[in-house]
Amino acid sequence: MMKLPALASALLLLSPAIAAQDVVAERTAQSGLPLDPVRASMEVPRLALGFTVDPASRSLAGTADYTVTVDTPQDRLAFDLDPRFAISGISVDGQALAPAAWSNPAGLLTITLPRALAAGSRAQIRIAWHGAPHVAKRAPWDGGFTWARTPDGQPWVASAIQGEGCDMFWPCLDHPTKRIGLLDLSVTVPDGLVAAGNGVLIGEDHAGGWATWHWRARQPNNYGVTLQIGPYRLAEAQYRSAYGNTIPVQYWHLPGDRPEDVQYLLAGMQDYLAFFEDVVGPYPWGDEKVGLAETPHLGMEHQTINAYGNGYKRAPEGYDWLAQHEFGHEWFANQMTNATEGEMWLHEGLDTYMQPLYLLWKNGRMAYDVALWDHRKRVLSRVPLAAGDPAATGDYLDAESGWGNDIYYKGSWVTHTLRLLIGDTAFRESLRRLVYGRPDPAPGNFAPVRRTTADFATIVSEVTGRPMDWFFDAYVRQAALPRLLEERQGSRLRLRWETASALPFTMPVEVQVGDRVLVAPMADGTGMLDLGSADARHVIDPEAKILRDDPAITAWQAQERAAEAHAKD
Repeated sequence: MMKLPALASALLLLSPAIAAQDVVAERTAQSGLPLDPVRASMEVPRLALGFTVDPASRSLAGTADYTVTVDTPQDRLAFDLDPRFAISGISVDGQALAPAAWSNPAGLLTITLPRALAAGSRAQIRIAWHGAPHVAKRAPWDGGFTWARTPDGQPWVASAIQGEGCDMFWPCLDHPTKRIGLLDLSVTVPDGLVAAGNGVLIGEDHAGGWATWHWRARQPNNYGVTLQIGPYRLAEAQYRSAYGNTIPVQYWHLPGDRPEDVQYLLAGMQDYLAFFEDVVGPYPWGDEKVGLAETPHLGMEHQTINAYGNGYKRAPEGYDWLAQHEFGHEWFANQMTNATEGEMWLHEGLDTYMQPLYLLWKNGRMAYDVALWDHRKRVLSRVPLAAGDPAATGDYLDAESGWGNDIYYKGSWVTHTLRLLIGDTAFRESLRRLVYGRPDPAPGNFAPVRRTTADFATIVSEVTGRPMDWFFDAYVRQAALPRLLEERQGSRLRLRWETASALPFTMPVEVQVGDRVLVAPMADGTGMLDLGSADARHVIDPEAKILRDDPAITAWQAQERAAEAHAKD
């Protein structure tokens, strides 16, 4: 997802500290809560998911035909589902269950099985439900449905549920560790509307004033499953990949859009594709498509059908920042998925860094530096990027903690510092191993992976041949940024790193003296340099390679907060 604008930082959802009476809101408003033993045992090799969406009543009816396997014996199954929906019926292996066999009082739909499942066995579960989904107050940051109208008055519908999860409109396993092996998605809408979906379009049927659009997708990320509906027109191109395959690039847009805008966006998508394939590796869904659908909200990284609502705004750097950012999530969210919600910096931080890196690739060093400096001014570092507890989740919209801010901008700067520390060759290999699970990805030889910060640290250590725990502990597990303390005695400059980590912070430091650049290795977190003379002027880290505490930025941020508060009075 894109970062929320600064003015939206005092927002909308609930904190993790939620009163008992709000347990329903907690379950449906926060994705990735710890799994109970029943859901932890379940896997979904296949799902046929069908929706009938009625814009007139702002409601939907759905059926989910699940193939479920369990790895431990179970006499119950469970799914997450917003309890605002009514259950029409449930069957197990074709046997209809009595209503007493299921309950969904707090958003955890629990089904008592007619016979227990042995470990390693499977069952066919059919769930039918209907109702009016939660309406997003400010999509995509407050998740739910957007029921809008196109400029000429036609229905325009979009779902966006990253933080809240798939249970906002269908029964699912709402956790990043649970993916569907193969999804068959059918969406029925009033005739004249198009339902743009995940994966490959299998076909469409029209009868009785309704149209059904059939899609098939492999291994979708749960929050990436989406409904995007409108009177769309399709624009497309074919991209010839450096990996030898040809990838469809498809964009479902409103009929009144200017053709030159549509073509500009299509051309940009192909340029972004060339960048990501060059720097990271092959597009993960090349056997399906690169897809976008125009939406009434700003955007979201739905797998192979990214939501786009930036209105074709062109940045002075000559690209569409929103389209580039959301597309990057095909690698950093949909192919490589964080193992817990608390590790979301692996999605957002790595992907946010791909913006300045793309500008370096496209426009050169100045564009990179300008974009990165903008990111640096937004780093808050009030809480860790990722907590030590692997089950912990962050509060994305808590303005005081700033976690939902730092996963983007601090994550970007951590990645910048890492790249310049280990070099481009090691950085690119580390990214490939992180994203694909192997150093030699090619179309067809990899599958989606789940990752943690510890995985990333291990990969970088293996690639570089040196321990990297000190780096990730100081930058990701601790809240405060490393501080570099200086002491000048004549021509001698003593340096010492100070961090909250128990591990020595061994980040080497460059110091410019005239036209010379000296390097303090900082092997134990301290270093000393002879600058040549007592009056020599020096500049620490002249190329701004290192993310570190900067009192000037801290003072500026306080000044900006005070000015904003004064303006509100």
